[in-house]
Amino acid sequence: MIVCIAEKPSVAKDIARIIGANSSHDGYMEGNGYQVTWTFGHLCELKMPEDYTPMWRSWSLSALPMIPQRFGIRLKEDEGIKKQFATIERLMQAADGIINCGDAGQEGELIQRWVMQKAQAKCPVRRLWISSMTDEAIREGFANLKDQAEYQSLYMAGLSRAVGDWLLGINCTRLYTIKYGQNRQVLSIGRVQTPTLALIVNRQKEIDNFKPEPYWVLATVYRDTTFTATKGKFTSKEEGEQAFATIEGKPFTVTDVQKKNGKETPPSLYDLTSLQVDCNKKYGFSAEMTLNIIQQLYEQKLTTYPRVDTTFLPDDVYAKCPQTMNGLFQTKFAGQAPYAELIRPLGGKPLLKSKKVFDSSKVTDHHAIIPTGVIAQNLTDVQHKVYDLVARRFIAAFYPDCKFAQTTVLGEVVGEASQSSQASQDKIEFKVTGRTILDPGWRAVYAKDTQADDDEKKPDEEERTLPVFIKGESGDHKPTLTEKWTTPPPYYTEATLLRAMETAGKLVDDEELRRAMKENGIGRPSTRAAIIETLFKRHYIRKERKRLVATPTGIELIDLIREELLKSAELTGIWEKKLRDIEAKKYEPQQFIDELKAQVTEIVREVISDQSNRRVPLAQ
Repeated sequence: MIVCIAEKPSVAKDIARIIGANSSHDGYMEGNGYQVTWTFGHLCELKMPEDYTPMWRSWSLSALPMIPQRFGIRLKEDEGIKKQFATIERLMQAADGIINCGDAGQEGELIQRWVMQKAQAKCPVRRLWISSMTDEAIREGFANLKDQAEYQSLYMAGLSRAVGDWLLGINCTRLYTIKYGQNRQVLSIGRVQTPTLALIVNRQKEIDNFKPEPYWVLATVYRDTTFTATKGKFTSKEEGEQAFATIEGKPFTVTDVQKKNGKETPPSLYDLTSLQVDCNKKYGFSAEMTLNIIQQLYEQKLTTYPRVDTTFLPDDVYAKCPQTMNGLFQTKFAGQAPYAELIRPLGGKPLLKSKKVFDSSKVTDHHAIIPTGVIAQNLTDVQHKVYDLVARRFIAAFYPDCKFAQTTVLGEVVGEASQSSQASQDKIEFKVTGRTILDPGWRAVYAKDTQADDDEKKPDEEERTLPVFIKGESGDHKPTLTEKWTTPPPYYTEATLLRAMETAGKLVDDEELRRAMKENGIGRPSTRAAIIETLFKRHYIRKERKRLVATPTGIELIDLIREELLKSAELTGIWEKKLRDIEAKKYEPQQFIDELKAQVTEIVREVISDQSNRRVPLAQ
């Protein structure tokens, strides 16, 4: 008998139906030579300190650091879990073979490997590896089962992450709680949680300590068009007024008219982080809510595997794209077919195959999130919103570039003293830029939905058509000198925090550069939402409208931590890179664990020797 083990009952039922295991039993399905059973996510966890030695049960500084000789796993304390595990254990010990049908990612690999270890399974194990839950994908996956050994490095990366989080989280949480928490509250420290909190606290301090300073902007209106001085900001009013006086009453002359055509490629397909960012910006969804919704859509077979950090598709997916388009074409919501008119222009010819979309070298385990082509129906309002984003992004990827004409007009006003030695100071140059869309291309997919684009748009990219200006023309104008004030950096929202976690706190607008920095991001796409939720639950941060604000407890905790290793996003990003390298077989798991053991030992030594009397206020 072959035992298949899935991560959820719903997934197990789909698999059982496809492979003919149609007879229901308590905790599993059976038939056609298969038994299909399931976990409920994590059934096992790393042992707690008291499982290793009774000495570690009580929280005391003298017991730190707690570093087990060998890490072990245990069943979670839950009667439902114990009952299901007993079924799994019985099936596995009698099995001729096992098929690991866990989620095809690092976490899914860890969940199922631990269960198999705990059940002391001895038979050969193969791996089902699929990117969508459609019937076709499941059949294809079973026809191409892999040897579990191929995923050993994935398991080792997941195991190293879990052990690293235990070492740092449990030791440092006990350390800081005993030393600074007044024994009245737990001070939770985490390998990713703490540097994420530090990002929010540091930004808040920048805002709190910000002192606004005035500056003046010189502009002028010529032929109903506002030109801005190219000199930029004047830091003193006198300087601004002097420039204003130079140009007042003098004619404005157009010195150059530059026209160039440009192209804007379609936006990249979604990975999990970019989808969470857009859902937060557009609908105010939390990162966790978006993850839950896209997971539901995946389990309903409507979209592909969601916990991904690539925006590319492998080349072999191209052949399936017309079929996916056909499913979208037929999809109706409330009797309307929202995608039919968008897909119609793509019909009758091969779909565009762009290297910015299809590149097998940029895809490892899973590709970008796309629709499966299964016709969507009976979606809730929030599911419909997320599905629509994914569907439109997919359709737009096959549209041509947006073409635009950009016009830059330069002008100047020359003061009377232009023949003197001060000539350069008496000529003020001005500039205005306009952009006209010649062919909307992919933007047609978003014609009724410009809000997301407007959020991203820079001021000089405004779509505005300028009057026709001719080089050398001259005339009257109306100058203005406007006082403005410098503004502090904005508070983090979940959208901007997710981006900051992705780039280890560095502000990066450029898509290519951001992609290159992902390897050193903090947390995994699948865990970032949970990290943010943990900070809320610990009362280290709170939400004010969309803004993330650190609480006094959160600020005090970060102030208390002197060890850069614990709160630096950059250093944590280096650890994350090592975990990715373990997965890619470029770094030894033991070296990662040994480094962390040394770091934890050093942190414990430093904190215990701290003679200050600092304390963290109780969380409100």
